[in-house]
Amino acid sequence: MIPLAFKDNFSRQAALYAQFRPVYSPELYAYLASLTLAHELAWDCGTGNGQAALSLAQFYARVVATDPSPQQLSHCRPHERVSYRVEQAEHTDLAAHSADLVTAATALHWFHFEAFYAEVRRVLKPGGVLAAWAYGVPTLTPAVDAVVRRLHDVTLDPYWQPENRLIDSGYATIPFPFQHIPSPVFSYEKPLNRLDLLGYLNTWSATQRFLSAEGYNPTEQVAQELQVIWPDAATQHVATWKLVLKVGRVSDAR
Repeated sequence: MIPLAFKDNFSRQAALYAQFRPVYSPELYAYLASLTLAHELAWDCGTGNGQAALSLAQFYARVVATDPSPQQLSHCRPHERVSYRVEQAEHTDLAAHSADLVTAATALHWFHFEAFYAEVRRVLKPGGVLAAWAYGVPTLTPAVDAVVRRLHDVTLDPYWQPENRLIDSGYATIPFPFQHIPSPVFSYEKPLNRLDLLGYLNTWSATQRFLSAEGYNPTEQVAQELQVIWPDAATQHVATWKLVLKVGRVSDAR
């Protein structure tokens, strides 16, 4: 099979991604595990540096974590129950009807939907579950939020790709041809100091595209603005990311 085109938006900042990207709440994984009858195998596709895969290993005997970026996978933490593979989400070496759960953590919007869903149907057991989630712009304090929003909505606006905007719309326009499972609302909170926030903003794909196109980093201006309203760099504010979550069951996998 000829590999589908892969938009590599994260290899360049893979180290930053591993250091500054948020993880996800333990309650999310416990909820997803409650939806599958068996807990033999979970496939985490678009795993990045393995944030979701490691948490899934608490609930599943084996986790296969795939990503098309070797640079991202080089930052994954080893785990005895997790196997990392350089593979695209649309085509894997996983056996047919082998997985109880398939997850896509802040990744679904980058996939070729039709091909990916065909692979999900092939890999999942009958009755298996697909869960895809993503997070948008975090909230901290009103003053900090205004600076971050200006970066996101104004400075970087020309550099966000159509796939990024699918998150802004809450995944509402993404096709999801599975039996919908109504789910709770999840969020993730993490205390950040000023440098943590700037590191996170540098993981944004639009930040890196701006840097490539304009020759300077747009977060330099953000850093100056934040220093005024956040003078002590070591002071922490709680950042909250609200998750967009789509969950479905495959009853006719074949």
